[in-house]
Amino acid sequence: MSFFSASSSNNIVSNAAADKDIEVADPPTDSISSLAFSPTADYLAVGSWDNNVRIYEVGANGQTQGKAMYGHQGPVLNVCWNKDGSKILSGGADNAGRMFDVTTGQSSQVAQHDAPIRVVRWIESPQGGVLATGSWDKTIKYWDLRTPNPVSTVQLPERCYTMDVVYPLMVVGTAERHILVFNLANPTTPFKTLVSPLKWQTRVVSCFPSANGFAVGSIEGRVAIQYVEEKDASNNFSFKCHRRDQMPASKDQSLVYAVNDISFHPVHGTFSTCGSDGTINFWDKDARTRLKSFEQAPGPVPCTTFNRSGTIFAYAVSYDWSKGHSGMTPGHPNKLMLHACKDEEVKRKPAKR
Repeated sequence: MSFFSASSSNNIVSNAAADKDIEVADPPTDSISSLAFSPTADYLAVGSWDNNVRIYEVGANGQTQGKAMYGHQGPVLNVCWNKDGSKILSGGADNAGRMFDVTTGQSSQVAQHDAPIRVVRWIESPQGGVLATGSWDKTIKYWDLRTPNPVSTVQLPERCYTMDVVYPLMVVGTAERHILVFNLANPTTPFKTLVSPLKWQTRVVSCFPSANGFAVGSIEGRVAIQYVEEKDASNNFSFKCHRRDQMPASKDQSLVYAVNDISFHPVHGTFSTCGSDGTINFWDKDARTRLKSFEQAPGPVPCTTFNRSGTIFAYAVSYDWSKGHSGMTPGHPNKLMLHACKDEEVKRKPAKR
């Protein structure tokens, strides 16, 4: 367990513009892949392409301090926490799932695939907690952390790109635009399978906090809102975002960017989108309206997350390889940012009478 230098806390109070987003000190040394807040405290786990997971404590005024760090044998692709906030789970390009025990400071391998683990999610079921890992080996595996072998394995039609869980709903997005919806009362067989309503590669799926639907983001600057039950299908819709005009006067929206992440607010059920264009938006899906647009960041925004109370919104600014090798310019920003959420940015719009 390695600690960062103790001097690396930075404080919002010294910030003249109190509304300005706070930059976290001592960020990872390579692109940031994943962010997850503890469900019980303001600890932020950060996965990076530098092979490490870092844990930061976020204070009441936004000051941050590095608390711990542990490593994989390859880039870390995803991180999550267990329900009581005592353990961090991570998956990486080393084909391994690892668990970090916050109390002991020890990390251990708890999962194994035949290809990189793209996504990890904790499932808290009435029978107890289980780790789900989704891999490019075209499987999802469920792990009881007390035993070395998976409890069960689900074959997917293609490589797992994204997955999200709000019990009892689990949604998986794979290559070739397959989407599998699971009711976790029956975790080994999909409740339904569909082709993404979006025409291009799926980048992210994110479940509604109410567990009755999910959002899908694609590489083509578009988001779909999908309900699980057929009776709600009339509420399904999609919209364009993360696009730009080629010329200010043209209004053609011809520059199209990937939607990299979708995070739902834990209290209000509104959500954020972030993209390769370096912008972030907050949306109200029920009023079908945008609540807030952030100023454009100096690079792509690969991942975002809200803390448990929805008062802090964390986001990364780092290269996401959306322009391939040529886009990896020297001095490309690699930042971890914290935004204090105001009510009017995240609360739903009142229904129109």
